[in-house]
Amino acid sequence: MFMYWHKSFFIISLPDKTLNPTIEMSNIPPTSTSNADSEPGIISTVETNQNLSLWLSNKMKFFAFVSMLLLVYVHGYNLNQRYLQPFSSVSEPLTFNAFFQYFIANGLVRFRIPMLFAISGYLYALHDGTPYGKRIAKRFKTLLIPYFLWSIIGLLIAVGLWNWSVTHQAVNNAHLQPIFNKTFDQYTMTDWLFAVVWPTSFQLWFIRCLFFYNVAYPFIKSAVLKAPAVWFTLIAIAWVMMLGFVIVEAEGLLSFSFGVWLAKRSRNLEFQPKWFSLKWGIPAFFCLCAFKTWWAFAGMNWLGEFPHGLSLLIMHKVVIALGLFVAWFSLDKVVKSCMKNRWFVRACSYGFIIYALHVPLITYLIDPVLQLMRNNANARLITFCLLPIAIIAFCMLVSKLLKTFAAPVYSLLTGGRGL
Repeated sequence: MFMYWHKSFFIISLPDKTLNPTIEMSNIPPTSTSNADSEPGIISTVETNQNLSLWLSNKMKFFAFVSMLLLVYVHGYNLNQRYLQPFSSVSEPLTFNAFFQYFIANGLVRFRIPMLFAISGYLYALHDGTPYGKRIAKRFKTLLIPYFLWSIIGLLIAVGLWNWSVTHQAVNNAHLQPIFNKTFDQYTMTDWLFAVVWPTSFQLWFIRCLFFYNVAYPFIKSAVLKAPAVWFTLIAIAWVMMLGFVIVEAEGLLSFSFGVWLAKRSRNLEFQPKWFSLKWGIPAFFCLCAFKTWWAFAGMNWLGEFPHGLSLLIMHKVVIALGLFVAWFSLDKVVKSCMKNRWFVRACSYGFIIYALHVPLITYLIDPVLQLMRNNANARLITFCLLPIAIIAFCMLVSKLLKTFAAPVYSLLTGGRGL
């Protein structure tokens, strides 16, 4: 139901020769280094080595952190339909608030998760010299242990808010519980164990799937190098069809594989493809996001449910693909400016806690905040804009306190990241 937020990626190759943006990196603070098997999709450190330039390392670090911030907004929209699929029409009036929220959360920032998977695949493929068993053992510490710990934390938050009268009904209305036909006071021991394995903090699907992609890396690498046309065709079809099964999500597998392919084929990520130009890419991206948003509200007036849903799904995929290129190649000046700012560089170390903690907090707090602002005509728009900022600030505060006063706990919760 909530996996629609993450359905995204595409296949394309980057030419080796084209114009390289002129970037002066001498004033950028050195990037914190992590060990050889870091995953930038959910952390704040990207290793710099002979295979990764300082500029590319900082660019990946920037997008890793910004993607965590954007994720909070994607999970914080408050349309009447809280769990929209890419092919879902929106059954409420097209107001400025509704248009703005859908345009941002279901259009403009859809590139973030596929980019993180691709970066993870790219970096993982740079370190084939490390023995397979050692890498997987390390992944157990950096992925699986945080997965289960944050699953338990999310479940405890859910139970706590469910027992608080102010948020009790909001928890029930959110339907985040893994077992939908029971309330927490009806859970058996088996139900509690299931709720840990299949967490209330649904965003953890990313690290669950990433672990299994790492386990399957030898096969993925072989498929990418020996039969790329067949492999990418099959998983691209699965991506379009939105196929997934617990430990495998098609868009994650596609983008992780793409990252591996880029690394193994030594594609230069600092160069823009010859066929792509920001002169047409940027306006096309914004126009398509705007049209897709309008079409989600109004399209049913012209088409039936199935063709309308199919058209939305196709546009959704195109928006993701185009958005990834526009974001990666258009924000160099922003990246340079941010990575020269020492506050921003320090804030990047909080990315994992923001990722792991923001849900279920934001999901459960939307309705109580709207209730508090019920007399304000712009309550929904204000909540969408400001509640994510409050959640991000709270997560960063928690991260700072843990890092300062309970570093061993912080290390365990983050898999050793950000220290």
